[in-house]
Amino acid sequence: MSGQIVSIHIASKAEATMTAVDEVRAVAGRGLEGDRYFLHEGTYSETPGTGRDITFIASEAIEEVARDHNIRLAPGESRRNVTTKGIDLNALVDKEFRAGEVVLRGMRLCEPCEYLQGHTGKDGLRKALVHRGGLRADIISGGTIRVGDEIVAS
Repeated sequence: MSGQIVSIHIASKAEATMTAVDEVRAVAGRGLEGDRYFLHEGTYSETPGTGRDITFIASEAIEEVARDHNIRLAPGESRRNVTTKGIDLNALVDKEFRAGEVVLRGMRLCEPCEYLQGHTGKDGLRKALVHRGGLRADIISGGTIRVGDEIVAS
């Protein structure tokens, strides 16, 4: 099973607009350099738990939400760090996988929350993204992640 990274977004602090980057350094146990959670500035930075290093969302899920619910999300508006194409993110829960040179472990689904719906101002977004809101992962072995990198399940 494999796919590709189509975009990468980070934000420097909670509620800040997500900024597109071509590449980002992923640090094991810490997150993406320059991102709000790496800097402990995210909305949920003080909430304990795994799966806070990096988040993924499938471009196919974004397209389905637009088609099925008439809710359009601009790149990065999902508040997920990495947008993918061609890989079933839900199948990566409890699995190791590689994104470019970085080794990750899928920890749990990234289910949508009221914060996301309120932040975007798009009614119905939370319900539309249930079970397709993405994946939360831990970084096992760091390195650089780039747009265009292949994602391969171990």
